[in-house]
Amino acid sequence: MWRNRIARGLLIGVGLVNLAPGVGVLSSDRLEALYGVPVADADLELLLRHRAVLLAAVGAGLVAGAVTPTLRTPAVLVGGASMGSYVALAAAVGGTNEQLTRVAWVDVAALAALGVAAGLGRTRRPVSPVA
Repeated sequence: MWRNRIARGLLIGVGLVNLAPGVGVLSSDRLEALYGVPVADADLELLLRHRAVLLAAVGAGLVAGAVTPTLRTPAVLVGGASMGSYVALAAAVGGTNEQLTRVAWVDVAALAALGVAAGLGRTRRPVSPVA
């Protein structure tokens, strides 16, 4: 019982981390504040606003997985792929600004929380006696 509650709490927390950048969809000013990158043209604005929508969708999926057990595994997989790919790309590219580096570290912490949630949320199967 307590394991499931902690797992659900962690999933909601990681979901909120992913929902937060969704405010970037509202304006280029918010995007610039979030990422410390000047949004110089409509092309970059479109890409970053679309990223905000996708991150919000991942966050909503994680929150939904916290309350609906059948959605938990897909939500954890998608959230892990999303955050893990950002961390890997940030490491491969290197030399990013302070805000983007902070995003990578937040994702590392969120990935750790996601891993703990996945481990705690697993249902234990009874061990059958060997005949």
